[in-house]
Amino acid sequence: MIDTDWAFHRYESVRAVLPEAEFAPQSRAGHSLADTVEDFDAYILDAFGVLNCGETAIAGAVERMADLRAAGKRLVVLTNAASYTRQAVLAKYHRLGFDFSASEVVSSRDVAFAALPQLAGGKVWAAAAAEGDDFNDADDAARIEHLAEHPELLHSAGGFLLLSSARWSQSDTEALTQALLARPRPLVVANPDLVAPREEGLSFEPGLVAHDVTERTGQKAAFFGKPFGNAFETALARLKDVPRHRIAMVGDTLHTDVLGGASAGIGTILITDHGLFRGHDVVPYISRSGIRPDWIVATT
Repeated sequence: MIDTDWAFHRYESVRAVLPEAEFAPQSRAGHSLADTVEDFDAYILDAFGVLNCGETAIAGAVERMADLRAAGKRLVVLTNAASYTRQAVLAKYHRLGFDFSASEVVSSRDVAFAALPQLAGGKVWAAAAAEGDDFNDADDAARIEHLAEHPELLHSAGGFLLLSSARWSQSDTEALTQALLARPRPLVVANPDLVAPREEGLSFEPGLVAHDVTERTGQKAAFFGKPFGNAFETALARLKDVPRHRIAMVGDTLHTDVLGGASAGIGTILITDHGLFRGHDVVPYISRSGIRPDWIVATT
């Protein structure tokens, strides 16, 4: 069963491959982001657990974004949701009532596609992807095909690209593991999350698949997205005129949002009531991991 305790322990088990960071000696406490506005001029916002839970906007989040804008704060969304193009993600936010512009959204998918190399010999990337994904936002030179629809790619593909776990099962993890043991090839992970909060609970995500596979094969994966620096540098480029100590990463997890933000040299805010730690006292998890946010607030 995937629950908060299980996810926390699994994140802790992969700490060696996550970025290192220094953390605040203690956290300040507040009810919402409104309590933090004196400390920050810009906010980098996780999506799941901060703006939405699955396909539902978090109560008050739309209004909070409007209040932050009215106070002159800059906003950037940094999401590990790699199943959809940035335009599709933006359309989702608009359906939920948010007014983010395209320039205010950074997707781990964008970061991964920008760095995706062309494989030697014109080989194909075999992608774990959502049904209907046509990869039209990838570089024209990148050849990408659906692994779910072409299982023979386990043997013939030049590399593997993990975008989505929507059509993935444990048997797929086993098959990918055996394919890489037989012939090592590049493994690119565009969503490093292990789990994601949804209306019905926590879902497993591509990062979990990647760690399971790399631990069994001894092969390294290339991760794009939080908590890794490639995602933060892309987001921070949108805020290059704001001093880093005046920027906060806002998220619902310790090992992706808080760790990643601290590693990037920016402030961190953990929201507790809507994401991974919903219904839990977060203090023991902070003590056990040593990952301490600058602020802990209940809601957006």
